[in-house]
Amino acid sequence: MPSREEIIAALTAAGPFELANDHSAGHPVRVYRNAPQSFRQVLEGARSHGARTFAVFGEESLSYAQHHAQAAALAHHLIDRGVRKGDRVAIGMRNYPEWSVAFWACQSIGAIVVALNAWWTTAELTYALDDSAPAAVIIDGERLERLNDQLSRPGLKTVVVTRRGDAGAGGADFAEIIAGPARDLPDVDVGPSDLATILYTSGTTGNPKGAMATQRNHMTNLMNTLLAGTVARIIGGLPAEADPDAPQSGVLQTFPFFHIGGLTGLYLSVATGAKVAMMYRWAPSEAVRLIQSHGLSSVSGVPIVVRQLLETAHAMGADMSSLVGVTSGGAPVPPDLIRRIGDQFQAKAAPGNGYGLTETTSAVITNGGADYLARPDSIGRAVVTADIRIVDDDGADVPRGDIGELWIRGSNVIPGYWNNPEATEAAFGGGWFRTGDLGFVDDEGFHFVVDRKKDVIIRGGENIYCAEVEAVILEHAAVRDVGLIGLPHPELGEEVAAVIQVDPADDTPATADAIRDSLAGRLARFKIPTAIRLTTGELPRTATGKLLKRELRAGHF
Repeated sequence: MPSREEIIAALTAAGPFELANDHSAGHPVRVYRNAPQSFRQVLEGARSHGARTFAVFGEESLSYAQHHAQAAALAHHLIDRGVRKGDRVAIGMRNYPEWSVAFWACQSIGAIVVALNAWWTTAELTYALDDSAPAAVIIDGERLERLNDQLSRPGLKTVVVTRRGDAGAGGADFAEIIAGPARDLPDVDVGPSDLATILYTSGTTGNPKGAMATQRNHMTNLMNTLLAGTVARIIGGLPAEADPDAPQSGVLQTFPFFHIGGLTGLYLSVATGAKVAMMYRWAPSEAVRLIQSHGLSSVSGVPIVVRQLLETAHAMGADMSSLVGVTSGGAPVPPDLIRRIGDQFQAKAAPGNGYGLTETTSAVITNGGADYLARPDSIGRAVVTADIRIVDDDGADVPRGDIGELWIRGSNVIPGYWNNPEATEAAFGGGWFRTGDLGFVDDEGFHFVVDRKKDVIIRGGENIYCAEVEAVILEHAAVRDVGLIGLPHPELGEEVAAVIQVDPADDTPATADAIRDSLAGRLARFKIPTAIRLTTGELPRTATGKLLKRELRAGHF
């Protein structure tokens, strides 16, 4: 059996995954010579899936043929209302099938999708609309209620409303738009350098920034994901190409579509003809039911979602044997969660992790399968299109094994932020994207992330990396979630504090002292939290799983 490196070298030398160098950015980056040129091309290819089920939502079902027809109808509506290639179209709704229809309709005409965070307040939604100045808005009734006073702005050519909302005067009803006769997509030329999306960063400090990604950014991400699947099949002794006559694969969609993880899952499913199970909101017991009733083969989500899924399935005694992949990301993945995936599925469901950001168009470092079970604390190795540097505060490369900031370059990396040249220069100047994450790489090329640069706790001159301490605390049986923060200290500069969510169903919940005692001998004394707050409530996190440390600090210290 050839090594993983030999398999990748052979696959990328010729054929669908052949790599080529591109110098258009002023420095060489690796691109896929035979990648689709755009989302439009992916959508047209998906027509071959025809009567296959594309989406299930509650008792509803939508075939690939129906999905394509609805996207074409909506695309014509947008064109008829004056929306053109390069215009922005804001999409704001729950993970409904209509979100996907709206996305692909926009991509088919070269419009730039502005993905609105469905958790945002009226003020936050208004900020994104002011910043992106969309030519059209496609929203559900919940967002309509929040934005009703904001939808008469100059330049807005149409407002399409679906689900729990009345379009009202001047609006367009989604159901009426898709009710007409079937039509082909409008004739629009969309190429690799055209902008495809504006996804707003989570904005844990200040206003969010609109990360603008090109068609090539997304197609590179798609091809990287397909290549990883091909490599995994070969290593597992299967043919490089999936059997077209095999049962349809199915995916449980837990990431919101406005998040790069959710969007990646959506277009990977369309490209491969998978069934997508969508949920109105996250509910572990409903997730278990969907996996069982539809025989879903994979699920991905932020660590807390995956943990709740595993706990609920275990408590229900549910048969989850259809799952062959359980992937976590969007936030640091505790090693104990990877071990639990391996144990609960007897290593029959491969764990996976993708490290990336909105600015890198999803994962640029990945770990999976046996490698992940062997190294559950590692985020893995770089994808073939990405270059990774580990640098010090002066931007100089550090020796292997030393901790520094991760800098990334490649065809995944976006060109910058919408309407924000200063932030673009600060993050992308010089051709490398500065992630703000601290980590290191070992001699075998496996990468490790230890903390966000701004979250490092410095106690008496010693650096304490939150991810390391949180991972050890999570090993305690009573702990469900944890967040580490630094508190001011008059002599040491900072002291280590932890807010820990404990299991409310535990008859003898752990005490702060018991948890602290469990860390002795496993962590250096200076890393053990001196201040611990226990809670049975969930810790504050963004829609994409990132811990809100400002709220954590304000609510408990």
